[in-house]
Amino acid sequence: MLKSARKQERSPKPVKDEEGRMSLGDHLRELRNRLAKAVLAIVVVGVVAAVFNEEIYKFLTAPFNDYLASVGCSGDAVLANDGSRCPSLVQTDVLGPFTNLMKIVLMAAVVGAAPVWLYQIWAFVAPGLHRHEKRYAYGFVAAGTPLFLVGGWLAYAILPQTFSVLLGFTNESTQNLPTLEAYLDLVTRMVVVFGLAFELPLFLVALNFIGLVSGKRMAGWWRGMVMGLTVFAAFATPGGEPISMLILAGSLSVLYFIAVGVALVNDKRRALRNPDAGLSEDEASEIDLRPDDIGEIESVPAARALPEASAPERVNAYDDIT
Repeated sequence: MLKSARKQERSPKPVKDEEGRMSLGDHLRELRNRLAKAVLAIVVVGVVAAVFNEEIYKFLTAPFNDYLASVGCSGDAVLANDGSRCPSLVQTDVLGPFTNLMKIVLMAAVVGAAPVWLYQIWAFVAPGLHRHEKRYAYGFVAAGTPLFLVGGWLAYAILPQTFSVLLGFTNESTQNLPTLEAYLDLVTRMVVVFGLAFELPLFLVALNFIGLVSGKRMAGWWRGMVMGLTVFAAFATPGGEPISMLILAGSLSVLYFIAVGVALVNDKRRALRNPDAGLSEDEASEIDLRPDDIGEIESVPAARALPEASAPERVNAYDDIT
């Protein structure tokens, strides 16, 4: 009986605001919960990555092994095809094996749990966006994820050519023994740089959708953009290896022209929906006083008429109050 009385005394569960309005305390609590879920996902994926660390290590070092096979250093070979000593990955620190293992596990955990923590970020930001902004954001997230993955895969695919150029500068009288830590840093840097570079066209499309840059203006930038992307590719590919540089510059240029096409189509669609598109500069447009954030106009009921008051008695043409 006492327990049921306590249940009745409890306050009802607060109704969630449809527009996402919350107090500062509610925002902080939601941020804490989102971060906890993201960290928990990274920890869970990290545990799985720790179990399969050998497979992940072989995957990350596969490009270096492919390079060794291309110069005749596969197996127990000591000398390459040109007579130089075969390079190999080494660890020079006592804590190196443990540190590199933690780096591999953390890298795999962050990448593997990316869908979870990206969703948590989106779920925290989304209530503050308008309906059309949410629709655009969904499209950009859906397009940005595969673009980043394609850029990272391209960086991973050209790593053997990159090692061939970089290690080709080794003097004949010396032996190149790159550390595993430096190798992992190089792989991570190239994958991240290439992945972010592939997000550039999406960024330009976003600027066009919010009305800051027109497709016609973007099309006029094509010469400078192609030159700038080529220079960027020369700096992004270590050693300036020409094949890798041309692959990256060509891919980014193609994505840029695709972004220009999307922007031109969006500008045309926006012009068709603009009621003032056919008006001249000195012609006034009709003013629409309806709110922009409503889907349908609700009919407002007419106000009820006030009850008819009885006529006041007048004395000397004045009422009793006056």
